Amino acid sequence: MKIHPKHIGFDIDGVVADTMEAFIRLAHEDYGIENITPSDITEFLAEDCLTIDPYIIEEIFNRLLTSPLEAGLKPMAGSMVVLKKLSQKAPLTFITARPQKDPIAQWLEANLGPEIFGACRLIATGEHDSKGEYIKNMGLKYFVDDRAQTCILLGKQDIIPIVFSQPWNQGKHNLTSVENWQAIHEMCQIPAESSPSD
Repeated sequence: MKIHPKHIGFDIDGVVADTMEAFIRLAHEDYGIENITPSDITEFLAEDCLTIDPYIIEEIFNRLLTSPLEAGLKPMAGSMVVLKKLSQKAPLTFITARPQKDPIAQWLEANLGPEIFGACRLIATGEHDSKGEYIKNMGLKYFVDDRAQTCILLGKQDIIPIVFSQPWNQGKHNLTSVENWQAIHEMCQIPAESSPSD
């Protein structure tokens, strides 16, 4: 699979942003909750698999949604290096189910830099299951997401989903998946003989 960067879009949380690391760290530092490991988060909704007060889970995720920079949300390993390379071929496109655009826009700009971010396309849908229409409107053919249900739905809408492997999507799909950003980079290598219109 060789993908031109102009044809691929990305979810943010769990793909570009290491939301799991931030959740585990904040639970430990601010709520004294220890012994949570990534492998414990086996469901997309953390409250479905963790024995933590749902109010605390909601509070942590609200902080990550409204103040990602202040909460110390980090990029996924390798994501910024690869995204900066892809941005040399085409503007980056991000489609997130986050309800608010501005906080994550500020986070992306801080991590990508103003010049690259200025050319980005960023959509906050507010919910997961409407991503397909935005992906099509943006002229994308491929989309990377960590939510198995989203990827399965996209596959039914003539979009090629790529599942970013996380503990919460294991065993829930039989779609193409990637383990890390190096794999995404390899998928998006443009053959030398390709023309700019490919």
